[in-house]
Order: sequence, then structure tokens, then C-alpha cells
Amino acid sequence: MDDQPGTSAPDPLDRRAELSEFLRTRRARLQPQDVGLPEFGRARRVPGLRREELAQLAGVSVAYYTRLEQGNGRNVSAEVLDAIARALRLSDAEHAHLTHMAKPAQHKKKRRPARVQRVRTGLLHLLDSLEGIPAYVSGARSDILAWNPMAAAVFGDWGALAPEERNWARLVFLSPAYRDLFVDWDSKASDMVSYLRLYAGCHPDDPQLSALVGELSVKNDEFRRLWATHNVKEKGHGAKLVRHPLVGEMTLSYETLQLPDDEEQCLVTYHAEPGSDSAQALRLLASWGADARRADESSGAGRGPAGGR
Repeated sequence: MDDQPGTSAPDPLDRRAELSEFLRTRRARLQPQDVGLPEFGRARRVPGLRREELAQLAGVSVAYYTRLEQGNGRNVSAEVLDAIARALRLSDAEHAHLTHMAKPAQHKKKRRPARVQRVRTGLLHLLDSLEGIPAYVSGARSDILAWNPMAAAVFGDWGALAPEERNWARLVFLSPAYRDLFVDWDSKASDMVSYLRLYAGCHPDDPQLSALVGELSVKNDEFRRLWATHNVKEKGHGAKLVRHPLVGEMTLSYETLQLPDDEEQCLVTYHAEPGSDSAQALRLLASWGADARRADESSGAGRGPAGGR
């Protein structure tokens, strides 16, 4: 996804347009009865609350809110954003997203080159020590930066991919194998786009993000539809049902731990309920993986540089 010599970098996301569409879609999902306003029965030309209703709830003038929704707000205060967030019933992630997008754009004379994402040596050692636990480190734009053998056993051989292909959004939307792997693929796809949207609010000028969004929008209709919803979501915890080609279905719970010294990197671990069929399936994968590694070592193949990462 790096810019190639002789080509121009992709255009950054339009912060004003992003803010406008986000507010419009949040307003459209609310009805007057949802927020305690009377419904007079008049036909509505567009779904959801009208701008004047939202402005009334937030305690701002209609003209002010209209300017903000059109992307023309200037130096809007945190208090006003808080009031609008309450009126729109925004989640914490949505509130943070609104705050980031409403900040005045930082005009830079020269775009700095993308920062190389590196994983600390200590974290690599931690990954390798998590025997029997699928774990990986994700970075900006949900790039997959490092992983342990169990993650490869569950999710596939990321080491066989080119570095630019090791990205969750690209895998979920462009690889048929991942559509088969996640039983509830629709949920995984929706989560993936919501994470990217949240990242975009903080980094609208990221050329690699713009390139990724542009590529996926062209190649996948479902991505394009989900991107237009403007939904945002934090990475957190939960469970995924996966259908592994060797051991069948497994219910795996995941935990996402943001690293304290790099807000863009997260350690993600998966585990199965003790004593469950899923736990037994993970043990089988761990055993087969250990046998394969021993065979590689005896043949001199090994895992390659940096543990195959």
C-alpha cells in the first residue's frame, strides 16, 4: 500500500464531508418518540429527526447546527459537542469520533512519510510464550504486525502473504477463505468497517488508509455499503464462532488489549471455555502445530526470519 515512485498519493478523506455524513446518519436513526418529542403526524421527507428538532434537544440554534452538519463549524466547543452527542444518543466511541472530526484540520506544508510500524522485541517474546493461545498484534488500519504459531493455526498462514496483504479488512472482504472461516461473517465484516471508521476519524490524512478504503470500495460492494453507514466501534472483547477446516466449529472468546506506549497497536488473544469442545479443538491444533514445527526443525526449514512474522 506504499506510494509507488512516479504516482501521486491518494487524496485524504474529506474531513468536512465525513463529519456531515456522520451527523446526518446519526440523526436519521432517531425518531421523535425516541427522544421524547411529540409526533404531529406530518409526512417526513427524510427519515429520523429534523435538524430543528435536534438543535432543540441540544440547546443550540438551528442555524448553528445546520452549519456544523454541513461541515462548516469553526472551533466548536467541547460543551456543544457534548450536548449534540447526548441529543443524538451517541455511544462513547461515536462521541470520540465526533470530537476528532470536529477538530479544525491541521494544515501541513509537507506530508510526512508513513511511520514504520514495529513491534517491540519483548512483545514478540510474549507472543511466543502464549502456548496454546492464539494471539497477534494489530496496528494502524488493522494491519497484522506479529503473531504466534497458534494464531497461524487458527486464522491461516499470514507468513505466506506479502506484508501489505496482512490486513484484516483486506482479508475479510477480499479472501473467500475468511468468509468461510467466520460463521457470522456479516458481523465480522461490520465490526471491521466500524473499526476502520473510528481510525479514519483520528487519521483522515493517512494516505495508506485512503488507498485501502478506495481499493475495498472498488472491489467489494458489501464494504462500500457498510462504509456508507458511518458506524464506528471500539475494539474490545466478545466471542466469534469460527469454522476451521481441520477441527470444525469453535467458539473463541477474544480480548483486545491496547498497548500503553503505542495507541495504534493492540494485543489480541483468543481462548475457549475450559472443558468445552472448542478447548479440545484448540488443543488438537496446538498438538498438530507442535508436530509440524518439530518436523520443520529436524529438516532445517525452521520458521524463517523473526519467527515467520
